Amino acid sequence: MSNPGIKRRSMFRMMAGTAAISSVLADQAAGEQPLQSGGVNKNSAPSQLRITDMRAIRIASNYDYPIIRIDTNQGVYGLGEVRDAGNEGMALVLKPHIVGRNPLEIEPILDRVRNFTNQRRFGGGYSALDIALHDIAGKVYGVPAWRLIGSQYRNRVRCYCDTTESSDPKVYAARMAARKKMGFTFFKMDIMPSMIRDRPGGLNTRGVATAKGLQMYGEHIQAVRDAIGWDQPLAADHFGPLDVNDAIRHARFFEQYELAWAEDLLQVGTLGSGDAPRNWRAYKEIKEATVTPINTGESLFGLEEGFRPLIENNAVDIIHPDPLTSGGIRETKRISDFASMYGIPTAVHFAGSPVGCMAAVHMIATIKDFLVMENHAVDIPWWGDLVTKPAKPIIQNGYITVPDTPGIGVELNEEACKEHLRVPGYFEPTPQFDKYILDEYRTGGPYPHLDENGKLVNAR
Repeated sequence: MSNPGIKRRSMFRMMAGTAAISSVLADQAAGEQPLQSGGVNKNSAPSQLRITDMRAIRIASNYDYPIIRIDTNQGVYGLGEVRDAGNEGMALVLKPHIVGRNPLEIEPILDRVRNFTNQRRFGGGYSALDIALHDIAGKVYGVPAWRLIGSQYRNRVRCYCDTTESSDPKVYAARMAARKKMGFTFFKMDIMPSMIRDRPGGLNTRGVATAKGLQMYGEHIQAVRDAIGWDQPLAADHFGPLDVNDAIRHARFFEQYELAWAEDLLQVGTLGSGDAPRNWRAYKEIKEATVTPINTGESLFGLEEGFRPLIENNAVDIIHPDPLTSGGIRETKRISDFASMYGIPTAVHFAGSPVGCMAAVHMIATIKDFLVMENHAVDIPWWGDLVTKPAKPIIQNGYITVPDTPGIGVELNEEACKEHLRVPGYFEPTPQFDKYILDEYRTGGPYPHLDENGKLVNAR
């Protein structure tokens, strides 16, 4: 007969061993020396990790790239990026709200600063912070950023790129054919009023294409279609200051060319001006009037704040968030997952540096209904040189490989970044942002007043 006491002792020894292993894993941070047999690395412990600083640089490019770095007390840092053509200050004003906090508490930190964001480029600070926090957490736990938010649906991400427009359809077609030779399998062209401005009768007094002008647009689309093939997905963007009726007229004309989508059609009567519509009723009217797929969303922030009405009311065929505006990694996944429940797929807008690019790639790896991601730097030969990791070329045959290295898998090339700085200084200290600039409610120190006994005191 077996001894029950021996079984109990074995069980407790096994439980103690499991607890010890868990403790070791919890206390090891990426970047430290690997654990050695017979000892535990105590140089870095996640529970004691604290944010100590936030700094920034701005890279000069077609749309400048504001890149931030969040530093910690254990030498682990995280990189993030504000929306292209934005300003690093949108992130730096959040610095006093996060210094001293544990960067692994990602959602509580983001909740703390969510009210200090908005649509368009004003979503850039929150988004940069989200990316940098996921970079830190991935490095600490030794996992790629995508693992922090879900499972992997794909290990590479399909890309499309904008192509410089031309008023000559043959030239435009040749440029698009060159993209195909580079390996791209998804295409987008800008259809801009400037392309036909010098042609009589092309534009009305509002700068919108007339019926004759639409035929001129058609010459360009037809030439591109013939160059890349009708079996290739082709989207279009930048149609001028269209109102609802203009948008419907354009979308119906485009039906004959079987576009993958018409992007940001509505430009009049939107949030501010340009590409951040919050009028879902107008978009629903446009969508229901055409079979051309309707796409929008590159300058909307947040599920509740920006995307939810468009999705719940089936006002668009495709959502098009830019993770550097929409909320970074975690929030953009929320938006995409919500859209999936309504049968609406996600295409991703992106025009920033490799930092934001790879952050978006990690997010895309985890979403279910993904179409394609933009890259706006195909014609910038030094774009990939800004980083030493991931491996080059970053885009190969129209795809980006999803990294399996810790964090977002990006290391900056200091020399190349310094060569392309718009603002002098490489991650210089930012003491001007140490004090609260944005805040909701914060009491100060002592002040003179009468206490409950009517005595004058200088107290809080």
